[in-house]
Amino acid sequence: MYRFVFSQVLSRLDAEDAHHLTVRALRALSVTPVVKRLLHRSLAPRDPALRVQAFGVHFPGPFGLAAGFDKDAGCVEAMSALGFSHVEVGTITAHAQPGNARPRLFRLVGNRAIINRMGFNNAGASAAARLLSRPRGVPAIVGVNIGKTKVVPESGAVDDYVTSARKLAPLADYLVVNVSSPNTPGLRDLQAVELLGPLLRAVKEIADATPKRTPLLVKIAPDLADDDVDAVADLALELGLDGIIATNTTISRQALTGTERDRAQQSGGLSGRPLKARSLEVLRRLRARVGDRLVLVSVGGVEDVDDVWERLLAGATLVQGYSALIYEGPFWAHRVNRELARRLRRHGVVDLRQIIGRTAA
Repeated sequence: MYRFVFSQVLSRLDAEDAHHLTVRALRALSVTPVVKRLLHRSLAPRDPALRVQAFGVHFPGPFGLAAGFDKDAGCVEAMSALGFSHVEVGTITAHAQPGNARPRLFRLVGNRAIINRMGFNNAGASAAARLLSRPRGVPAIVGVNIGKTKVVPESGAVDDYVTSARKLAPLADYLVVNVSSPNTPGLRDLQAVELLGPLLRAVKEIADATPKRTPLLVKIAPDLADDDVDAVADLALELGLDGIIATNTTISRQALTGTERDRAQQSGGLSGRPLKARSLEVLRRLRARVGDRLVLVSVGGVEDVDDVWERLLAGATLVQGYSALIYEGPFWAHRVNRELARRLRRHGVVDLRQIIGRTAA
C-alpha cells in the first residue's frame, strides 16, 4: 500500500514539501496519547534478544533513526512508537538558521538515494531544548546531534558547539558532534585532528558534567581518507569518547548507476543505497582499529534486515537508517526488528552481543 501511495502521490510532490507534510503528521501523532501508545505497544521492539547496551544506555533494539529526519526534536515519540529503538534528532545548531536556498532536497528513486543540501535548517538549541524537556507519553531514547552555526567562523566553532552542548547535553541520552556534513562551508575541515581535538575536549567537558554524564560520540564522513579515519579513531580513544558514528552523507557520485548519475551532479550530500559499500568499509576499518573499546554506530545505505545483520557482524553495536524510510514507509523499522528477531532465533542467539563483531578482522 505504501509503495503505491509513494509512487502515485508522494513522489509527485517536491521532496521537501513531502517531508514537511510527513513531519506535521508525526507531530500530530506525538500529541495524541492514545494512538501513540497503541502504536508503541504494537510496533516497538520487545523481543529480549534484540536488547543491547551501549555506553551505559539500555536500548530495546539496535536499529534507530539517523539524524536528519527530525531536525527540531518534534517527532521523537512518534518515531519511537513506529519501532525505532532510538531517535537521533538534529542536526541542531546553537542559533536558529533557515538553511540553504530551495530546492535543496532531491530523490534519486532509481538508486533509492537522496541528495540533500539542507544546510542545518533548524530552530536552534533553545527551541529543541524546550521540546526535549517535555514529559513523554511513550519511552524514547534520544540522541542529540549538534553542528556549527553557518555564520560562525571556524575560530568561533568551539564556543558555538559548547553553547549547544550546555543546553542539550542534560536532555540527551547521548550527544553527537557532527563535523561531517558537506552542506556547511568549512565544517568538514574540523575533522582534521588538530582542530577536532580541542573541539571534542571542550564539548566532552560539558557532557561529563551533566548529572548522569552524557555519552559523547563524533560523526565522521565517508569521504575521509583511510589514514584520516584511523587518526580520528585514535583521537577518540585518546580523549575517552564513547563512540563513533560512521558515516554521514558523501560528496562522491561514483556509486550512482544509470541516468541518475548524469543528473545528480548538483552539490549536496548523497545518502541511501550508493553509500552502502563505503559505509561498511569505514565501519570495518574502525573496528579493526579500536576493537570493542568504542561503541561503533553504523549508518549509510541501510535498507533491510540483511544490512543491519551485516553491520552487527562487522562490529556495530547500533545501526541507523533514514533514506530507506522514504522508500519503505512508516512500518519499516518494525519490519526490520521483526525479521532481525526471527533471524537471531534461527541462529540460536539469545544475546545480541554474541554476534557483534563476529566477522571483524
